[in-house]
Amino acid sequence: MSICVEEVSSSLVREYLSRKGLKKTIACMDAEHPRTVASINNRSHLRQILSLETLYKKNKIEKSPCKTLLEIIVKHMIESATNEMNSPVSSPIEINNLDSSTPSRLIRSHLEAAKPSQTTLLLPNKPEEAPHNQSSLTAHVQKGQALMASQDNEHFRVPVPESTKRNKTSRIRRGMMPGPIASSPEESNKKRQFRKAEFPHPLLTNEEENCYLEDTPLVSQQSDKSTLFKVSAAADDHSQENNESESVQFTMKSEKRGQSLARSNQPNVNVLEMVLDDIDDSEMQSLSKMTLNKVITEQSWTGSPIDLRTATELKLALLGSSLNCFSVEWKNQGFIFSETHDLGYGIVQKKGGPCGVLASVQAFVLKKLLFENNDPSTTGLNKLRPSNTSRRKCLARAIAEILWRAGEEKQVIVAISTKTKHFIPAAQYKSEGILERILLFSFDNHKDLELFLDQHIEQFESEVLGCLLLVISAILSRSIEKVREDMDVPTTTLIGAHGYCTQELVNLLLCGQAVSNVFDHDMELDSGNGNIMLLKGIKDHCEIGFLSLFEHYNICKVGSYLKTPHFPIWVVCSESHFSVLFGLQRELLTSPENDLEFDLYYYDGLSHQQEEIRLTVCLGKSSVSCQDEATDLIPPLEHCIRTRWNNAFVNWNDTEPIL
Repeated sequence: MSICVEEVSSSLVREYLSRKGLKKTIACMDAEHPRTVASINNRSHLRQILSLETLYKKNKIEKSPCKTLLEIIVKHMIESATNEMNSPVSSPIEINNLDSSTPSRLIRSHLEAAKPSQTTLLLPNKPEEAPHNQSSLTAHVQKGQALMASQDNEHFRVPVPESTKRNKTSRIRRGMMPGPIASSPEESNKKRQFRKAEFPHPLLTNEEENCYLEDTPLVSQQSDKSTLFKVSAAADDHSQENNESESVQFTMKSEKRGQSLARSNQPNVNVLEMVLDDIDDSEMQSLSKMTLNKVITEQSWTGSPIDLRTATELKLALLGSSLNCFSVEWKNQGFIFSETHDLGYGIVQKKGGPCGVLASVQAFVLKKLLFENNDPSTTGLNKLRPSNTSRRKCLARAIAEILWRAGEEKQVIVAISTKTKHFIPAAQYKSEGILERILLFSFDNHKDLELFLDQHIEQFESEVLGCLLLVISAILSRSIEKVREDMDVPTTTLIGAHGYCTQELVNLLLCGQAVSNVFDHDMELDSGNGNIMLLKGIKDHCEIGFLSLFEHYNICKVGSYLKTPHFPIWVVCSESHFSVLFGLQRELLTSPENDLEFDLYYYDGLSHQQEEIRLTVCLGKSSVSCQDEATDLIPPLEHCIRTRWNNAFVNWNDTEPIL
């Protein structure tokens, strides 16, 4: 595949913005200039394409190395320019100095080299309108300059000959888009009062989309006001006549600017007609809020307000006392995706505390993106570059799966926050304006659950209460009584000391049961005097796996139900923090582990991760020779990986190991 200069340049800019942490700028760039299949999403690949390996290595050993590839290139160019200034250079060749013996083809080659790579002025397609010599072309250019020079006269209007009008109409019918024509203030006001457009034909083919510049002057408006462009392309004469009866008209009135545009179900909808018209700044602000989302027929759902008893039991299960309050870290955390380049699939954590919930939801989002995405255009790493719509849909599907499993695939309760308080707090209940405003919705059908979450996903994306709403929904879907029955000690809280998630809460989200252990099945423990304590573990293979650094220190034992899940995605518990480790191929779960080599990707929402972390895991004989190179400072993540793959060697691929 040939390398596209535009894609390489865009990737270079995105890498610069990502390394500088300019998230909002990246978001704007992705909106205005979206990524494509040809986009380069790997920094090492970008270095190879630009042949920057030598400069990159030279930069790393400097005292103050540049952080981005763009800075490395600029620095190299500045140094090269400085060196060239100190060396003699030959004078450029001037065409005027060429004598009569110079071959004419040499002059033509210089002129051809000076032409731009793309034609910016497309002349009319009629032979009689196109200039045939240099003097005619000069006359056209001078005419355009004279017209542009008089643009500060707001009443300036160019008379258009009748023949030109006929040509213009003919070209519109053939699908050629004319340039905007200056109009009088009276016509501008008339258009502002009533704007309508016709949609006579489906989208044009590539040949019909060729746009020609009319021999009609362009007049730019000298104004601070924003300019609204409505672009239109029509069909040819025959299609125009056949589809006149199917044309669709709509009116956009100024008093309805703040509402969404009316959507049309007609199949022959096309782009709007180009009109140059001024609008006020206030109008542009309201227009910027408009969306063209599809009209979804929202089904009416009936919710039940939470009562004091349920709110009290929820606080007891989560915090241990109805007088305790949720920490700021829990209240101000929602499921918000990263805008960092190459990490758009990742959920960002603001502060420590709810990491177990975020990592669990992150794991199910990755499952939806990587293994349940039916889009044939996304394969491999492209699945990790989701659009905003795709990742939002995957979030709703992930939450639905978590709650459906917690409700034993029978009945689910979803908690939604409202503005109304539904009960009056009692003396033994400390109010903080959270649980009092909860409205509960019950579902016994998975499709209805998904539809409801699609319509209310912004509740979970919200930076306020989004994470808590999921936890409350999972507990109530399981029921508070069964959550206590799942635990080894019924008084265990789901939010532990210092606001961290307990293993019971993580297991509830991963497996649907709030059991206290990670080994397979239940285990009986003889505590003496004939007393038997039942330790409850994982009952069956899980969709998402779990690895723990505590197993490396022989504090716990993770069973095969979590080590070998149905999908190569693991929530990792390391240093009292939860993160995610995942692979792209399900085959690594079933492949023989002799001489096996595969890649795993690591994501930590709390670490302000700025680039993709890819680990290459080597097993069997291929890892023996590499073990001698290992140092005493082994990253905890490698210890976690070796609890699943013994004696594995982990290559961090130029990424700094996380110690």
